[in-house]
Amino acid sequence: MAISNIKLQGNIEEPQALSIRDITQALVAEFRLTAVERDEAGGTPKAERDLIRHSGLLALSIPKHEGGLGANWQDVMQVVREFAQVDSSIAHVFAFHHLMLATIRLFARPDQWQPWFEHTARLNWFWGNALNPLDERTISRHVGHWYEFSGKKSFCSGALDSEMLIVSAYAQDTRELVVAALPTGRTGISVLQDWHNIGQRQTDSGSVNFEKVRVEASDILADPGPLSTPFSCLRPLLAQLILTNIYLGIAEGAFNDARHYTLNEARPWHRSGQEYPADDPYILAHYGEFWASLQSARVLTDIAARKFDEAWSKQEQLTEAERGEVAIDITSAKIIATRIGLDITSRMFEVAGSRATHAGLRLDRHWRNLRTHTLHDPLDYKIKELGEWALKQQYPTPTFYS
Repeated sequence: MAISNIKLQGNIEEPQALSIRDITQALVAEFRLTAVERDEAGGTPKAERDLIRHSGLLALSIPKHEGGLGANWQDVMQVVREFAQVDSSIAHVFAFHHLMLATIRLFARPDQWQPWFEHTARLNWFWGNALNPLDERTISRHVGHWYEFSGKKSFCSGALDSEMLIVSAYAQDTRELVVAALPTGRTGISVLQDWHNIGQRQTDSGSVNFEKVRVEASDILADPGPLSTPFSCLRPLLAQLILTNIYLGIAEGAFNDARHYTLNEARPWHRSGQEYPADDPYILAHYGEFWASLQSARVLTDIAARKFDEAWSKQEQLTEAERGEVAIDITSAKIIATRIGLDITSRMFEVAGSRATHAGLRLDRHWRNLRTHTLHDPLDYKIKELGEWALKQQYPTPTFYS
């Protein structure tokens, strides 16, 4: 997929020979135009998802010899973070698309993932998530030479308007986890539009129903299978790294919006003695704290991404200890990004003033998005994992959340 094929609205119509950086900035500019009204409307960001399809960035993490752009994970995370600055819902579904591609790479055989990669790059497939191993309602039953999935799955981000899904079920007889890659349009799969939360309102993180869905043996990701080797156990770490970059991007977006409002719209407090809010020493102190916090989160997050790329490059040679070191770096970054993000998205109003709470601005969306997302993986348990490492030198046990 040539990234020069992108066609955007607004001020950019037919850019030619654009770099990944150019494409990202063009998409960010487009998303910014409608982010506020789309947050209010909710639903599926169909037009924006199609812009990503046309951009070629769905092939960003796919190796060049499979038709992709061959970016490393640091580059993918940079795009995710920049998307999240203006629209964390878009960042979420885009990032989870690449997480699903990583899932088939880590859990499946080359004769499975290579064709899926090639089709994704050539046909602009969008992958959605219906994995969620904590939801055990979907059952896999062996029928002849195939399997049958039936049940319901919740928190299926990006399932709507996707071409492919990563799906999990529990085997009826053994209760073992079964993971498969399925076309979203396969008979028996129904994606429900039942997502209506206070934040991440355009991630379509609702439910999917499976009604006697036929699943072929070639659809099952069983070799090496879920979390079966140190390399395959990088999957949950990539998920955690994605969330860290989304949270950091939200915090950066809140900072940028607060700064713009302080400089252009805010009024000085009558007791400050200053003509402009930007000269108020208390406001300046807040911005100094915001900046120092963001810089620390950026450093930790970038270190974690670099360490993850190093681990990814080792593939099947990766050891449990090397995987554990990456887990510690990512956990540290996520804790900081979460805390800093929640702080800035709340305190941004202290530097903007009461008029910044006007509902039409929807500046509260930054806090709503971050608060909604962070509750799905409680920070307390991440801190506990880090404490076990700091005190007892115990690496986190690989699960789908650590």
